[in-house]
Amino acid sequence: MRKVILSAVLLAAFSSNDVLAQQQVKFGPKAGVNFANISGLDNSEIKTGFHVGAVAEIKFNEKFSIQPELLYSAEGAKFTGSYPIVGNVEAKLNYDYINIPILAKYYIVDGFSVEAGPQVGFLVKAEDKLSNASTELTNDVKNNLSSTTFGLGFGVAYDLPMGLFVNGRYNLGLSDIVKNNNNSAQKSNVIQVGLGYKFD
Repeated sequence: MRKVILSAVLLAAFSSNDVLAQQQVKFGPKAGVNFANISGLDNSEIKTGFHVGAVAEIKFNEKFSIQPELLYSAEGAKFTGSYPIVGNVEAKLNYDYINIPILAKYYIVDGFSVEAGPQVGFLVKAEDKLSNASTELTNDVKNNLSSTTFGLGFGVAYDLPMGLFVNGRYNLGLSDIVKNNNNSAQKSNVIQVGLGYKFD
């Protein structure tokens, strides 16, 4: 029985390798601009940031592929409000994440695709920078925020024949970024425009 099980495992392993070998796999760098905001935060405005990282595409046929990514993403928001001690201030909420989206891609025509899929994010750094005419304060607020966030990404992309690609995506936050929040849920929402290159 042991030999039968071992033979079955080996057969499955070789079969999996054969299946993977038949797929077209590409990978490469990616970078771009973020337009981030936080829903549930009163008077918030879009904050411009960036994302940079790596992308892989596993293409199963001419129409369908899976695209996992690993990205450093500068997110957050801006707003004008009132804080204790300093009074009315302009605030920049600088929240940086390591994001891992896993997207399903469907090619509508040659080169042009739509993409959608889940994303998990891991908080790296979180600072609130507050300023008015006479005061500037920077507070580390990482301990106040959730260490992990979840979202969904929706977008479009165009692949050029030489390996370059451009894409636009909307990342919709699904989880509250604030730890133990008793008020309205605050969720990170980001519009991304990116440029990258995929090696064969």
